[in-house]
Amino acid sequence: MTFPFLSVVDGHNDLPWAMRTVNYDFGVRDIAEHQPQMHTDIARLRAGQVGGQFWSVYVPSSLAGDSAVTATFEQIDAVYSMIERYPDQFELVTSGAGLTAAVDGAGSGGPIGSLMGAEGGHSINNSLGTLRSLYRAGVRYMTLTHNDNTAWADAATAEPEHDGLTDFGREVVREMNRLGMLVDLSHVAPATMHAALDVSEAPVIFSHSSARAICDHVRDVPDEVLARLADNGGTCMITFVPDFVSPRVREWSLQVKQAAEDAGVDSLDWPAMKEFRAGYGVPQPTATLDEVVAHAEHVREVAGIDHIGVGGDFDGVGSLPEGLQDVSAYPNLFEALAERGWSEEDLLKMAHGNIIRTFAAAEARAAEIRTTRGPSLARIEDLDRVPAGS
Repeated sequence: MTFPFLSVVDGHNDLPWAMRTVNYDFGVRDIAEHQPQMHTDIARLRAGQVGGQFWSVYVPSSLAGDSAVTATFEQIDAVYSMIERYPDQFELVTSGAGLTAAVDGAGSGGPIGSLMGAEGGHSINNSLGTLRSLYRAGVRYMTLTHNDNTAWADAATAEPEHDGLTDFGREVVREMNRLGMLVDLSHVAPATMHAALDVSEAPVIFSHSSARAICDHVRDVPDEVLARLADNGGTCMITFVPDFVSPRVREWSLQVKQAAEDAGVDSLDWPAMKEFRAGYGVPQPTATLDEVVAHAEHVREVAGIDHIGVGGDFDGVGSLPEGLQDVSAYPNLFEALAERGWSEEDLLKMAHGNIIRTFAAAEARAAEIRTTRGPSLARIEDLDRVPAGS
């Protein structure tokens, strides 16, 4: 089923990182043609009714310092290269108004609005000047951490060090608010979620996270955080990652992790774990579309219909739920929700209306902040100085 009135804005797609394996050469991997080894190409984006896409300019948190900054800018360059190679299919979007126009136009064959999100605060190397440079390059959200803690924020998948955010971490959030860069709380610890919501002067997002009450994974959002989105004005963009969506897959993953650790494999070493999982004797269960629907309905119930979106994480995962196999499959989700009584207005809000409103509100708040506050000159060594004798 197609929904002529729908145009989807997705919060997170890792196509740029997938292209790194071919040195970002769109001649080698031409997405104007079907690319069966990936989840994304132009024809399937069109079939999925995608009107706007936040492309993740991700680098692994194992990269640090200048190496992380350099790799992030290579990812940004890849997005620009893609837009330049396919100008009739993609256009750079850096504002809420631009995203609205792209969504309106894509339904009649216009270019897909292309935004960028940096996945992990390690990409700024503890520098607000680098943060501002990312913004000037077109990046419109930053996930405060990836899988590891930064020097100023706690990740969901690491041992806590900072009780959420340090003083410098709070300054990062404030500077993002001043710029109009969305604060993305996917990947961060619950303490970090609460700390960011406490300090943020603008709406936040979860670019690719689902509901922890439905699947007990640390990458999902607890109800007490979802409940705060109504006051904040933010949007939780539910993801399709099987580990985060399906309790059955989550249980299997925990069994694999224990087996890997028993075999001496570092469970935090993703390439090693990927190989171990592939050879594990028990096959991974298949996540289902109905399980994703359960997350959507729970987020709507707890956060409200005005605070839900979609962040599939295509080309960032090895498997996907049945019925959500690639970027062409968004209509399957919306059809399932319509069958459960979601109205056309509800579907429009989830597809693009909420994230556009959140983005525009963050921009409007930034314009107000800049009338009274200039660029922050704070340094981590000043704000997070360790007291003598501690």
